[in-house]
Order: sequence, then structure tokens, then C-alpha cells
Amino acid sequence: MYTLSKIIVSAIIIGIITEVSRRFPTQGGIIAALPIVSILSIFWLYVQGEHMETLSRFALGVVWGLPATVVMLVIVGISLHHSLHLFAALGLGVVGWGIFLYAQDLIVKQFV
Repeated sequence: MYTLSKIIVSAIIIGIITEVSRRFPTQGGIIAALPIVSILSIFWLYVQGEHMETLSRFALGVVWGLPATVVMLVIVGISLHHSLHLFAALGLGVVGWGIFLYAQDLIVKQFV
């Protein structure tokens, strides 16, 4: 029952964001850029009784993924601007995300 509650609350929030985005694309994008998924995830982990160390590691993991996510969104945005099909744009974005994350990991390992 608890898992179902998490799914329903999270889906409602996502549904609201997509409805705002449909009517007001720029404002919807700004709202979607908020760390809503991260906040929800931290909240659900906390409610489930996870230790603060786990929450801290999760938050730092999110920070680690931010640069690659920015690269993905730029690729998707540029691809859609040039009329590439949605799924092709998303595919390119995910591939770019993966390549950037891998490169980021290699670079960091060189200096750590």
C-alpha cells in the first residue's frame, strides 16, 4: 500500500507539471527544472526510515549526474529545434548523457 501511495502522489505531481507545461511551455520547463524528482526521492527515503548518510550519498549522487543531464537536455533541445523526431532526439540525448557521464568518470579518476 505504501508503494502505491508513493506512485500516486508522484504521478499527480508529474501530471500537474505536464499540464502547466502544455499551457505555458517556458514556465513548465522552469518548474520541471526544479529538483522535484530529487526532492520527492529524498522525502520518500526519509519517510521509509533511511539513515541521513544514505540521504547524503543520494544527494551527492544527484549532483554527480547534473553535468551529464545538462548535456542531454542541450542535445535534445537542439535536436528538436532542428525538427528531429522526438524519439531520435531523446535517443541521442541519452547516448550523449552516457558518453558524458563515462568521460566525466574517466577524467575525475585521472585527478583523484
